[in-house]
Amino acid sequence: MKYNLDSMPSQKGRIAIVTGANNGLGFETSLGLLKKDLTLIMACRDVLKAEKSRKLILAELPKADVQILELDLSRLESVKSFAEQFSSRFQRLDLLINNAGIMIPPFSRTVDGFENQMGVNYFGHFLLTNLLFPVLKNTSDSRIISLSSIAHKRGKIDFNNLNSERGYNKMRAYSQSKLACLMFAYELQRRIEQNGLNVKSIAVHPGVSPTNLFQNQSPLVSKIFGFLSSFMAHKPEEAAKPTLFAALSPDIQGGDFIGPTGLLEIKGDPGKVKSNSISYNKELAKQLWEVSEKLTKKSFAV
Repeated sequence: MKYNLDSMPSQKGRIAIVTGANNGLGFETSLGLLKKDLTLIMACRDVLKAEKSRKLILAELPKADVQILELDLSRLESVKSFAEQFSSRFQRLDLLINNAGIMIPPFSRTVDGFENQMGVNYFGHFLLTNLLFPVLKNTSDSRIISLSSIAHKRGKIDFNNLNSERGYNKMRAYSQSKLACLMFAYELQRRIEQNGLNVKSIAVHPGVSPTNLFQNQSPLVSKIFGFLSSFMAHKPEEAAKPTLFAALSPDIQGGDFIGPTGLLEIKGDPGKVKSNSISYNKELAKQLWEVSEKLTKKSFAV
């Protein structure tokens, strides 16, 4: 399906949050959304870096309504503080784009005891969506977009090693976190439909792009990827297109999974793609939801 940002409808009067908006896919997503005249909240851990990125945006789009709120997804207290600040300042939320993520870092735990990738990529966004859901469901035709990855296809949800309690493999942990994001998106849509709400939960993957996610690779792997990416991967502005398509296209349905439609879904025009069989397992998704409520200490009433 050919993507053209210019053909997307104006978003004047609408409000969006993009997590990790100051660089990579988050920056390109923010820039694309702001070209459609909405109000955008950059939800970022490093406010100084976010301010530099905001200045870059305003240099290109001087009239853009772009604001910054601090959000550290590795700390649940920060997630709660962000949600409280946003809800006190805004009465609507049209787009929640759960974009921020980390990939294959050395082992560490968040302050709440989560393996870092599961904490930042999944649990932080689970709680954020939970806390903002009252605003989302009171906003007509709102959308929640969860960023997954091609890596979900190699993932599995290991409840006995969910936070690497029994050993850490950085790629397995990353794949698990991105499968969890995808399963959450599907389960959230099922619960939305059961309650007859006018909200869409959509999953996205960007394909392969040389963003800062690859900063934890070894120097040799980084060199090899840099060489291969020149003709295999696509640039961050191209990799952001599936997210923008999911956020703006009138043809998107709740429960859709959007990604590049080229060879092996590495790059190409955005469109509907298939996920692995595990991601559609409703019982597993229900169990993951319940465990997530328990670990984030907050029930999620849709």
